[in-house]
Amino acid sequence: MSGGPLTDVKIVEFAGVGPSPFGAMLLADLGATVLRIERTSPDNLGVKRPRKYNYNLRSRSIVNLDLKSAEDCEIARSLVKDGDVLIEGYRPGVMERLSLGPDVCLADNPKLIYARMTGWGQTGPNAGLAGHDLNYIAVSGALSLIGRKGDLPAPPLNILGDFAGGGMTLVIGILSALHEMRKSGHGQVVDASVVDGTLALTAQFFGMYDAGIWGLERGTNFLDSGAPYYDTYQCKDQKIIALAAIEDKFFAQFIDRAGLPEVLLEWKSDRETWPRLRDSIKARFAEKARDEWVEIFAGMDVCVSPVLDLDEARADCHLVERNAFVEVGGQWQPAPTPRFSRSATSMPKAPSSSRVFNKQDVTKWWHELS
Repeated sequence: MSGGPLTDVKIVEFAGVGPSPFGAMLLADLGATVLRIERTSPDNLGVKRPRKYNYNLRSRSIVNLDLKSAEDCEIARSLVKDGDVLIEGYRPGVMERLSLGPDVCLADNPKLIYARMTGWGQTGPNAGLAGHDLNYIAVSGALSLIGRKGDLPAPPLNILGDFAGGGMTLVIGILSALHEMRKSGHGQVVDASVVDGTLALTAQFFGMYDAGIWGLERGTNFLDSGAPYYDTYQCKDQKIIALAAIEDKFFAQFIDRAGLPEVLLEWKSDRETWPRLRDSIKARFAEKARDEWVEIFAGMDVCVSPVLDLDEARADCHLVERNAFVEVGGQWQPAPTPRFSRSATSMPKAPSSSRVFNKQDVTKWWHELS
């Protein structure tokens, strides 16, 4: 990467799966130079796919090292010594056993930001256990909130835990520590965990529950499919539309534009009438195709949107106008975000086009980077 606000930041990423490569991708998108240390032999972690389709690995340089080899560990240590950030996603204690723990690396490089990404965190009774997104969001309480009334909790892909709770908070921690280091001159360890990050994301719901305005039963509240004005509906062509008219003024415009009776406005605030309100909205949406409804509501503040699949999202007029997808190595991928008025980011580089260094050349290249 040659553009973006982080062009002066050098990051050594120890290969992992889930939140740590996602966080490294975000930082690379923002201009950081990311060197990914991969194993010399294939591992069995994550979902296997051709590298060109693993978009979270874009915009990296790569070196293959055997971290069980003392010689290769010394190479890794020399790279970290000349870097700004280290990212690792191993279980607690693994880096220490490789002689690459925080004490060693911070002694070599006192300004280093040593970022540790785990599911459970560095401490606690579960810290050394294996787990995946679903386990972490289950323990945090978040999973219990997601699903329809009478159904089991619905796994929200691994977006909530791995990427939002994990990778995003990892990036926040790294950027915060870099900012502090530039004032104090000292690096530090960042302990980012999926459990902690997911808890932060659920703070609103803990608060509403404590206030008595959120119930523990799934699918009975106003943001979890319980409220008929905040849900999805099937249209005549079997495609789906989303209604999110929480505020009364938006719901009133929806009722008017959808041609529904005004009496439904009174039903919105009365939970006893929610079933009848839902039936009325459901029957009305079923009368027309999804895209007909999109045209009817176009340009209006009614909070109605089509539920697009991945192919449709790439062709959506709003996303196309904003260049929200960019072509990288022949594949259309989500563009770097956020956007900057001066420090514009460069086009990402395809995962399959990563520059792969041998052990002899990587140190020289790394040390020569400005």
